[in-house]
Amino acid sequence: MLTTLRAKVSAITSNDQKSNTQKMQGICDLLKDNVPYYNWVGFYFKNGDKDELILGPYAGAPTDHTIIPFGKGICGQVAVSNQNFVVPDVHAQDNYIACSITVKAEIVVPLFLNGENIGQIDIDSNTPDPFSEDDERFLEYVNQEVAKIL
Repeated sequence: MLTTLRAKVSAITSNDQKSNTQKMQGICDLLKDNVPYYNWVGFYFKNGDKDELILGPYAGAPTDHTIIPFGKGICGQVAVSNQNFVVPDVHAQDNYIACSITVKAEIVVPLFLNGENIGQIDIDSNTPDPFSEDDERFLEYVNQEVAKIL
């Protein structure tokens, strides 16, 4: 399933008729609608010179977490570590920011542009421990495609 979505992600990012924001929104919608255990999909980006992330395009329930300080929660930790972070059980994480009581697991993959971590893709799942190495490689691919349009 993730393999077939790669071509669709590339088609979205190469569409010259849409803005970059529309392209990223299209990717969020595509992933949420086609991967059963991707219940919330969104991009966060470094907020200018500030040590914080600001919410970009997303698909799923609205969130109060539109600004996340570096180091806070899974997203904030990835902004500092520059490493993928797979959380099989969010309730086992001390530094987790709860977005919804239904969320059981989370994966966050940093987005690099010219070697700099400028943001990330964040996925919440209502399924316990659903993410595999295939998800990590797929989301790294998604971020590489997004970096091409930024």
